[in-house]
Amino acid sequence: MSTCTAVSRTLDEPMSGTAPTASTWLLLEQPGPWGADALVSSHLDPAVGRALAAAARGTGVRVALIRRPGRHSDPGAPSLRRVYAAHTVPGRVWLHTAVTDDPSRLLDIDFAALGRGDHHGFDTALRGCPHTGDPLAVVCTNGKRDRCCALLGRPLAAELTASGANGVWEVTHLGGHRFSPTVLVLPYGYAYGRAEAHTVKEVLHGVREGRIVLEGCRGGSAWERPGQAAELAVRAATGEYAAEALRVVRTQGRAPRWEVTVEHGDGRHWSVVVAQGASLPPRPESCGASVLGSPASMDVVAVRERAPALAG
Repeated sequence: MSTCTAVSRTLDEPMSGTAPTASTWLLLEQPGPWGADALVSSHLDPAVGRALAAAARGTGVRVALIRRPGRHSDPGAPSLRRVYAAHTVPGRVWLHTAVTDDPSRLLDIDFAALGRGDHHGFDTALRGCPHTGDPLAVVCTNGKRDRCCALLGRPLAAELTASGANGVWEVTHLGGHRFSPTVLVLPYGYAYGRAEAHTVKEVLHGVREGRIVLEGCRGGSAWERPGQAAELAVRAATGEYAAEALRVVRTQGRAPRWEVTVEHGDGRHWSVVVAQGASLPPRPESCGASVLGSPASMDVVAVRERAPALAG
């Protein structure tokens, strides 16, 4: 039986506008095995996992567990765990880090403020500081959610690490199993699908220079799905690759049609019409799905640059 990834690739399913959404990512190191709902089915205290999920709900913060690439037999509880927080909205992008011996300390963070881009609560609760090292590439490897993530994601993470790439972690969930291997790159928050090691290395090199690579890009997590597709369409139309050059400033309408306004830092604006379609023929959206589905696609209908407003 074909995997969900093999079917999606054969059908050449478009990936634009399929990235996970989060204005801020909060990543907690948790070695050992993960279950399908890793926050409550790993060696993290499930009470802490439930509390973190509840604290993040509705704030724009997405909490995920990370671990170093490699074997994942039960090593016992680590004495210190690495924690990252990354805000992905252009103009206010940052990546901070800390270590903690007590994951419950994360519950002292003001999640609403963190979602708005205020890192002070994170820094105070965990003695965090700006991350000045390499960008992060987190690869989804959780086979308990979908076997493709383990079969394709774990070898990718291992290959990147063996090649000397820094900042590589495994992560519990990025969505879009059928696009495995899937990767999120921080601090800018762009997600990639059907990723290969050479592409991820190019992406990481671009991030160090403040550039976005469009090949295999699913979208920026700072925006909802129509905005993700619109922003990528403007980048493709204009050749603009500077990471923080574009912002989604307005999304009007509702499914199945939106008009999205994308703004450049130099004052230019574009109106982008995005229509929601259904991917046909029906296909497995996950290897564990019992029925076939027609996942929504974000189809860009038109990209139009707006004339500048006249002064006076």
